[in-house]
Amino acid sequence: MDSPQSLSLAHHFRDLPDPRLARLCKHDFLDILTITVCAVICGQHTWTDIELYGETHHDWLKTFLRLPHGIPAHDTFRYVVSRLDPLAFQRCFGSWIEALSRATDLKLIAIDGKVLRDSLDRAHGQAALHLVSAWATENHLSLGQVATDAKSNEITAIPRLLQLLDLAGALVTIDAIGCQKDIAQQLQDAEADYVLAVKENQPRLLEDIQKAVAKHCDQPERANEASWFETVDVGHGRHEVRTYTLLTDLSDIRDRELWAGLYGICAAVSERTVAGQTATEVRYYLGSFRGTVQQWARAIRGHWGIENGLHWVLDVVFGEDRSRSRPEHGAENLAWLRRMAVSLLRNDTTCERTLRQKSIKALCDHEFLLQLLSQVNGEGVYP
Repeated sequence: MDSPQSLSLAHHFRDLPDPRLARLCKHDFLDILTITVCAVICGQHTWTDIELYGETHHDWLKTFLRLPHGIPAHDTFRYVVSRLDPLAFQRCFGSWIEALSRATDLKLIAIDGKVLRDSLDRAHGQAALHLVSAWATENHLSLGQVATDAKSNEITAIPRLLQLLDLAGALVTIDAIGCQKDIAQQLQDAEADYVLAVKENQPRLLEDIQKAVAKHCDQPERANEASWFETVDVGHGRHEVRTYTLLTDLSDIRDRELWAGLYGICAAVSERTVAGQTATEVRYYLGSFRGTVQQWARAIRGHWGIENGLHWVLDVVFGEDRSRSRPEHGAENLAWLRRMAVSLLRNDTTCERTLRQKSIKALCDHEFLLQLLSQVNGEGVYP
């Protein structure tokens, strides 16, 4: 088992500037960050909760932190974390993310947005924080996030987020709001492939895809294993059949030359039966990915990993939707730490418990918390 001295936060935060004036600092910058990271992993997400975590774990924290004036007050945690540059804060975890990533046959990255509803502050005219995140579906890792003040601004936030990521060789999936020609070109320029959902915000494109799929389906002799794939899921009182149709004949797509590297279009039909009632949903996609229909299906289904594996966990386990942190970058930086916590907890293979139970175990068991942090093992808390 790693000792407390094996924590690597000093290594990862070494280039992060302290936002305080040096002459006014009572508490060590690294102490504040370390306590915050540990508290968030253990399920504490308000400034007062982080302070209480530090106070109740003071003796253990003192074994590897300096704590020259004890545990900082909650106002100190809020002041420091809220004034950290969000992009610089994320970059500090870059080497950790790279080290924790595991090689897979297909590097699948899902891009999606999420609103922190209780960060809305009408009294001060502050909109709810809207985050656009990148999630490595198969590695269960948060790769980056960018904040915007409205869902409509995701179109401008997505390109900024993509600029932060190493996308070479990746397959990137984005919901319909990211179905933009400029985004497709940016992904191709980054040597990445894309699969983008197509909805009513692209009416001409949607019409063309629907007509192409309908024409294909009207000719049963054209259906073959290369263009058609079906899955069946049964459980929890539901029966769901998903059918995927991949077409690489793009002659019916009028603007096909405007989509960089366009290779195919895909229709995903879902028939879900619950309590004898059947509902059908059809979704459409286009992409540059030169894979099989089975691989397209895998990418389309995998996109929802960011909803089920990240966003749902953030709200249910970490209460993110109820987060009321508002000053400056406080909400954004705490949101990033929550995403790091989800990544750590998901990548732990030593404890066969739910993420919530793992978080509780980390709160009660210092050895387990150190084990989680050992995934970012480096040169020690202090050089």
